Amino acid sequence: MKTTIYKRTYTMGEAVLELGASTKIMGILNVTPDSFSDGGRYVDPDQAVRHALQMVQDGADLIDIGGESTRPGYEPISAEEELRRVIPVIEAIHRAAPHIPISVDTYKAEVARQAIQAGAHIMNDIWGGKKDPDMLKAAAEFGCPIILMHNRKDMNYGDFTADVVHDLEESVEMALKAGVDSKQIILDPGVGFAKNGPENLRIMTQLDRLVGIGYPVLLATSRKKFIRAALDLPVDDIVEGTAATVAFGIAQGCQIVRVHDVKQIKRTVTMSDAMLYAGADLTRVRL
Repeated sequence: MKTTIYKRTYTMGEAVLELGASTKIMGILNVTPDSFSDGGRYVDPDQAVRHALQMVQDGADLIDIGGESTRPGYEPISAEEELRRVIPVIEAIHRAAPHIPISVDTYKAEVARQAIQAGAHIMNDIWGGKKDPDMLKAAAEFGCPIILMHNRKDMNYGDFTADVVHDLEESVEMALKAGVDSKQIILDPGVGFAKNGPENLRIMTQLDRLVGIGYPVLLATSRKKFIRAALDLPVDDIVEGTAATVAFGIAQGCQIVRVHDVKQIKRTVTMSDAMLYAGADLTRVRL
């Protein structure tokens, strides 16, 4: 298997994120009352900061902060409410550990803008810039990395994988037209979004095709329903299933993994990297 690895260095004030030498772990911090696996646990800013710093100690390279649950059937909240939830936490983490990259999980441009001004460094958009077109303008304005996730309003696929690739390429084209630097784009296959169980499994086998689009890929499978279904286990008892998806994704070229269980997944990542980066067929690409 030939694996393509993109070399990137994102310098964001005191925070630096370097891709190309090891897989990076993004720790999930949901400051929401209703997220599917940890809703309500970190709504208190002090508790949220403690958890973020613990994830860093456990091996997280960056922290992803979300103020709106995007579980199936979620109820959208206003930008004002989302800001109320995330800004104090971003500010507190930035003060406590300014060297740790912070991403804000939002599809609202105003939330993204204020989050970056408060100390976040990366925009993570579950709609790939297609829900709020101003998101892409905001990313261009701040010159910050943006994660474009695959998502769509319907599940009417023709050729499933080809359609996912096309949708992501469309997001990339929109971002470039908005003025986003190509070096600041990261892609996400959107596992669990606008995909049924078999489609989630199928996209897992096609991650190398998404890597082939030409940008680093982030994989976010942690505690997702397709893992719970495959194992027939509850959400809090599937860390091994998440680990399997992480290892499988790394082997295909995914360079960032977004997870809840940082300490356990760190071991999976370390072993996967030991094998991947020892491989003779590893191709590093600097763009």
